[in-house]
Order: sequence, then structure tokens, then C-alpha cells
Amino acid sequence: MSQPPSIADAPPTAQDLAGRRRALITGVAITAVLLVLPLAAGWLGSAWVRTLAFAALYVMLALGLNIVVGFAGLLDLGYIAFYAVGAYTFALLASPHLTDNFPALAHAFPGGLHVPIWVAIPLGAAIAAGFGVLLGAPVLKLRGDYLAIVTLGFGEIIRIFLNNLNRPLNLTNGPQGINLIDPVRIGSVSFDRPLDVLGLHLTSPQLYYYLFVALAALSALVCSRLQDSRLGRAWMAIREDETAAKAMGINVRNVKLLAFGLGATFGGVAGSMFGAFQGFVSPESFSLMESVIVLSMIVLGGLGHIPGVIFGAVLLSVFPEVLRHTVGPLQEQIFGHIVIDTEVLRMLLYGVALVVIMLYRPRGLWPAPLHGTTRPVEPAAVPAAAAAGAAAGAAAPGARS
Repeated sequence: MSQPPSIADAPPTAQDLAGRRRALITGVAITAVLLVLPLAAGWLGSAWVRTLAFAALYVMLALGLNIVVGFAGLLDLGYIAFYAVGAYTFALLASPHLTDNFPALAHAFPGGLHVPIWVAIPLGAAIAAGFGVLLGAPVLKLRGDYLAIVTLGFGEIIRIFLNNLNRPLNLTNGPQGINLIDPVRIGSVSFDRPLDVLGLHLTSPQLYYYLFVALAALSALVCSRLQDSRLGRAWMAIREDETAAKAMGINVRNVKLLAFGLGATFGGVAGSMFGAFQGFVSPESFSLMESVIVLSMIVLGGLGHIPGVIFGAVLLSVFPEVLRHTVGPLQEQIFGHIVIDTEVLRMLLYGVALVVIMLYRPRGLWPAPLHGTTRPVEPAAVPAAAAAGAAAGAAAPGARS
């Protein structure tokens, strides 16, 4: 006897089709804005284009941290360490630093060690993922404040190591950092030089912007697929109740390690791009404050909600530059000098914003929809055959009696 058709087999309703049409129009509009934005910002100066490029980098970082904190519920205050691992891995593989300090490598590579990005970026991501698993393994049984303290210590340990690994073997060049890092090269196109495309003159920051936006979009797509996957559901089960998740048969240890490893992978890729974009890396770029800022992005935008995380990352990465270009000149016009330094004002506003968010919008500015608040299925969407099957099932007990 054939099974009656289910609600899932129902044809799409008019509202479903309208929703898909709105999503398509929204996607096309956002794509158009992202393509035009650096061209418009170029009229204001390259500094604004660089700001937009860094915003895309922070989106990648925030999406990676959202896997650990938003999906799996594991508070990580040392996430910037994976960003540093990716940046230094790319710097060592795409600069003359190693051949200048190790004669054996100089003999093997007389022209210098300049690994192409197709090798350097996956290596940076893989090494960062290894460090993520290395961090996750000892802290599997820790929760809450204790987990936060351990991850904070891990981030500071990585920074201190980078600051001091210049002797007896000069691996990181200590506080001086590593310079002369190769730019991104794709075929014959080098991103450190302008490029003419379809009559448009694209500068180096604009080229990097488009690359970072493409990587951020790919990261968002991967995170979206992960969220709806079996692994994503396991992360959310652990976040809601780890004991119940374990009772349902979820391998909590492996799932947590996957969260740390995959989140660190995003940080490694973003770090590699940071090193290529800047051409220089040093330990001071990976302080604890950077971890706090990235965590603030996902808390402000909405934990576990990918559009909210992207919104928070863009807001908090562009906001300091807006302050720098507006508040400083405004104070000079009104008072004749700088009364409150822009950096101090930025941190003050960060604190005030987080307090206000925790009081009035504890789930973020753009939170994920609550379970059970989705649009109910219309009765017309249920085929008559399904209703007949349900009626027959209800009548069956009476027939047997």
C-alpha cells in the first residue's frame, strides 16, 4: 500500500515563490553593491578601500569564531592565535626570511623560498587547524569561565612565542617581524600592481578587496552548509545541553575538536591573506585586544546567526575608521585641539555598546530566529490524499476493536 504524500512533498505555495524571488533580488542587489563599493570608495582615497578590504578579512575571522562560539557554544578568547599562525606560515613560505637565516635552505633554494599561494594558503590553513585541535584536546572537559581562561592563555602563549623565537634560531625575527612578503599572484596577475579590466583601472587595494570578498562569500557559504548539516546540528545540541547530547549518542569529543579545527582553519586563511596584503607581519598585530574585538563582532551581530555575524564584523571594522576621520577633525574645529583621543573614544563606545546590547538586545542586533517562529504551513499546502491517509489511520483502531 503506497504511503500518502507528506507535507514536504507539497508544491511550493505563492508565498514560497515570492520569498525565493525576494531572496534572488536581494542577492543580486548585494552583489551589485559589493562590486561598485570599492570603485566609489576609491574617489575618497585608498585608505577607505583598505578599510573595506580589512572588513572582509574580519568577516572571515568572525565566521570562523562563530563556529566555535556561536554554533558549538565554546567560549574562545584566544582565537587570534590561529590568525597569527596563518599569517606567519604564509610569511615564512613567501619571503626570503628563511633562506637569509638558514644556509642549508639558501643552498637548496638559491632564488629564495617563494612558495605559490596555492601551496602556502592551504598549508597555513592546515597548520592553523592543527593548532586548533592542539588547543581543543586538553580543554574538552572545561566549560564556561575555565575554558575562556585557558584559551586566553593559549592566545598569549602564541604571541609570546612569536615575540621571542628569534634566538637561538631566528624563526620569527622576534619583535621586528617579517617583511618582504610576496603579494598574491594568480597566473600573470600580481595584486601589488594596478590592473586594467574592461576599461576600469583597479588599484592594488581594490584587487585585494575583491579577492577578500570572494573568500568571505565562500566562507559564509561553507558556514551555512555546516550549520544545516548533521555536524552543525551536533554542535548546536552540545551548545544547548552537552549531557543530553552525549546521551543521544553524539561523540562530544570529536565534535568539539572539529569545531576548534574548522574554526581555526578560517583564521589561518584570513591570516595568510593578511600577510600577503600587508607585506609585513609582527607579533603586535595579534594581541588579546584583537581576539576581544572579533568576539565583540559576533556578540554584537548575533551569536550563531551568519547574517548577523557578517553585519557585526562590518560594523565594528568600519566604525573606527569613521571615528578617526570625523571625531578628530570635529574636536579640532570645536575645541581647537583633541580632547579625547580617537582610540580611547573607540574603546569607550565599544564598552557602552556591549552594555546596551546585553541589556536591551541580549541576542544581538540581528539574532537568529527562535525555534518555532517560522511561518506555519498553510492548510491548502497539504494534499487531500495526505488528509485522507491521516483519517484512515485515525479510524484503524476502531476497526480493530
